[in-house]
Amino acid sequence: MMMAAVLAGAAMLQQVEEHSFSLVLVIHRLPLWFLVFSLFLPRIALVVAWFQGVLIPFHPHGLIPLIIAILLPRALVLWLIYLDQGVSLWFLIHLVVAVLVWSGGGHQMKRRVSH
Repeated sequence: MMMAAVLAGAAMLQQVEEHSFSLVLVIHRLPLWFLVFSLFLPRIALVVAWFQGVLIPFHPHGLIPLIIAILLPRALVLWLIYLDQGVSLWFLIHLVVAVLVWSGGGHQMKRRVSH
């Protein structure tokens, strides 16, 4: 009986699990400079990436990617990150920045009309 209690206690000690949190920034084909630079200046980051050949694996050919790059560059950057990494931390960071910019985070000051 005593031996069974010791074995049960040893089995309980072996089942102790250690939980740890790790934050991994996944980078596959898009370089880190593009992910950081496109947060602030997405059009320029897209042009530089295009000249360096970074966008070749994503096949952005035709008029539609060009029009999106001109009109909504943040949407194109989000699409590229989603193709490269899926819904990752970088995708969520860019999504939050895009929502802030599109919702008027960089709003202009309105003039007060004095009567």
